[in-house]
Amino acid sequence: MTAPVIPSPSSQAYVEQLLDRAETVDGLVNAVCTPHPEALAQAAARDAEAADGRSRGPLHGVPVLVKDNVDTHDLPTTAGSLALAEAPAPTHDAPLVRRMREAGMVVLGKTNLSEWANIRDGASTSGWSAYGGLTRNPYALNRSAGGSSSGSGAAVAAGLAPLAIGTETDGSITCPAAFNGCVGLKPTVGLVPTQGVVPISASQDAPGPLATSVRQAAALLGVIAGNGTDYAAHAVEGRLAGKRIGVPRASFWGYSPHADAAAERAVGLLAAEGATIVDATDLTALEGFDGEDELLVLLAELKAGLAAYLPTRPGDVPRSLAEVVAFNRTHADTELTHFGQSLFEQALAGPDVGSPEYAAARARCVAASRDNGIDAVLRAHDLDALVTPSYAPACPIDLVNAEAHPGSCTSPTAMAGYPLLTVPTELAAGLPVAVSFWGTAGSEATLVEIGHGYESARDRTGGPLPEPTFPTFV
Repeated sequence: MTAPVIPSPSSQAYVEQLLDRAETVDGLVNAVCTPHPEALAQAAARDAEAADGRSRGPLHGVPVLVKDNVDTHDLPTTAGSLALAEAPAPTHDAPLVRRMREAGMVVLGKTNLSEWANIRDGASTSGWSAYGGLTRNPYALNRSAGGSSSGSGAAVAAGLAPLAIGTETDGSITCPAAFNGCVGLKPTVGLVPTQGVVPISASQDAPGPLATSVRQAAALLGVIAGNGTDYAAHAVEGRLAGKRIGVPRASFWGYSPHADAAAERAVGLLAAEGATIVDATDLTALEGFDGEDELLVLLAELKAGLAAYLPTRPGDVPRSLAEVVAFNRTHADTELTHFGQSLFEQALAGPDVGSPEYAAARARCVAASRDNGIDAVLRAHDLDALVTPSYAPACPIDLVNAEAHPGSCTSPTAMAGYPLLTVPTELAAGLPVAVSFWGTAGSEATLVEIGHGYESARDRTGGPLPEPTFPTFV
């Protein structure tokens, strides 16, 4: 079993430390939008159970923050929108939250996110929501915390919790993990249930952990997956030897000299630890794939997903995407202050999930990303995984113009529904950069072995990333 991650004598003492830290730091970072008023009481109850010999497992008493698009019966779930802000809390926990509580974890509160998980507008600002305001990067307060799991990544980096839940459709765990210098693990779609999660895409949505280490992320994955697999048991030394790792340089290098240089050093460490590095493992099936098919799929599934989810919410809330759009127009002075809702409007005008256009676009996405993409490359070169730079260093926050992201690695695994593990490498110009390890469906255990092996080698040779200092601007 995995060792607990509580560094203090009791859960209650640890929660007190974290709450004190939040009073000092979160006014700058703005990662937590809804603190749990009973967090200390939860921790005290877990301590009493442990004292009575009734520990529920390795994460008993461990605090966790939950992204504010995941249902909690005792806290609001808003997706960052004022349309849901005044509604009662959902009647039930999402299954992943129920599993964390059953494992004895302490829910500290909800984290801010890019409103509606960054699917509202094509020119949105990551980390901003009308409900939660703007989340900032702990390493540089004028830089983006990424999105859409902005608060979850920033909270872990700022020391507000050791673990947080994020959700990813395309980059929404990976980006905040890379920008904020923490570990992010986006699992295979379907491994962690999405019931009770405000939806975007049935074919791409995947809740997962953000954490301070690969082992801790793996431990949390084991809880929320609920399949009996101890993923943290794979975060042990010596598992890199014999692994075959592909490097698709032509496809996913070149958008950031800082990210490239760090990734090259990471590849060198992997080789030094016994992994076989295989170059020229590019995803040629994705050449010229412009993202229009993926967007069509996302918008069609968004419309259907919200039509199924919103009626489950108690209170006077919108019951469809069309009603959300109407709410935003009525409340434009607060909701549409910084950017619009062009993607919502495009979704309303676009094809439905039952249309031939949707079926054809989804088939092309699957063929390019899975059959002729990731799986084809893994098979052709007998690979365990691929490794790429994750993102360029965090861009400056801009509430006026569209964000400038020169590139990322996330779309192939997003369209495929495959796992992606992001691990920090170093600071570049004072900002974190990271590498991401890709695998086929259900390869989380292998990715944990590789990611932990890299992380251990990084710590031995250069040390972990330094903690952020406040206030800093880069």
